[in-house]
Amino acid sequence: MAESFSSQQRFFDNKNYPRGFSRHGDFTIKESQLLEKYGTAFKELDSETRKPLTAEEKSFVSVCRGKKEASNEYEKIWLKYLNCVNKAKKFHTLSGGKPQVDVTDDFIDNDD
Repeated sequence: MAESFSSQQRFFDNKNYPRGFSRHGDFTIKESQLLEKYGTAFKELDSETRKPLTAEEKSFVSVCRGKKEASNEYEKIWLKYLNCVNKAKKFHTLSGGKPQVDVTDDFIDNDD
């Protein structure tokens, strides 16, 4: 593992995780640390800007392409990250939703 996924940069995703992976709640502390340490290599391998050199990296690329199931924690963490980033975000608003009360209901005022 020492030669696989090596990178000089730490991985941060300021768009989706501006406070860091560990503070968001999607990842465990260990997963957060692995993403920060190896995430740059994962991203480069997934986007094909880096060629896989070791058997682990070749296996990782196969998982990214959907050719095989994730078998180790690195592959599973990267797939989990992609799932979290690519899922539809929940958006809550105070206006523009369905009305709480149906306006066609009859309202009876008993304050005579």
